[in-house]
Amino acid sequence: MEITWLGHAAFHLTADDGTTIITDPYTPEGVGYPPITRTADLVIISSDDDDAHCRADLIAGNPAVINALDTALDGGSASAAGITVKAIEAAEWVNHPRGVPGQNGMYRFELDGMQIAHMGDVGNPLSDAQMAFFEGVDVLLTLAGGYLTIELPDLDALIKRVKPKLVIPMHFRTLTYRPRNTMWIESFLDYYDDADVDFVFGHTASLSKADLPQSTRVLVMDYVR
Repeated sequence: MEITWLGHAAFHLTADDGTTIITDPYTPEGVGYPPITRTADLVIISSDDDDAHCRADLIAGNPAVINALDTALDGGSASAAGITVKAIEAAEWVNHPRGVPGQNGMYRFELDGMQIAHMGDVGNPLSDAQMAFFEGVDVLLTLAGGYLTIELPDLDALIKRVKPKLVIPMHFRTLTYRPRNTMWIESFLDYYDDADVDFVFGHTASLSKADLPQSTRVLVMDYVR
């Protein structure tokens, strides 16, 4: 499997059989990252009303679309393009500056024998049920910037409980995405020993089930320029 960080909470994943997935596509003008030009068989969005996480309409072609929030509210599972997505309801930061936290969905799916999970846009400590949702995950696409999203100590509690093999941070401050008070990646990395952190030095990495580490490691990726 190849995984590319497009920026913010958006990733492009390509399975060995050619199946492609895009997660949480954004509005370029809103987050500062370039327009997404890649296509996909399936687009998964964590909500339908957050322009930084829901712009499936900007993906070219005619991809199937799964809304994780709708899926969470309608039995917790949906399938399209040969992929089954499981989801659980979540909410943004309770003190969101808009005044009302938006509802969204956290989700997971299997690709090339690996369990991949995406944290959507959750902004609060996770409940026991939400933590249990992530058990058995191999690769966790995790919020990593604090402010507006889950606080780092609460995120650390999740990671220590479910012990994903690989943690790939997203939604942190960069030279492109720089909202006031959003944290740089260093704040997230303070929770790990340097020996447990790898850097891609690019926007694409190749992952396989056989090569996953035995204990949790962090993989820091660059974004598509």
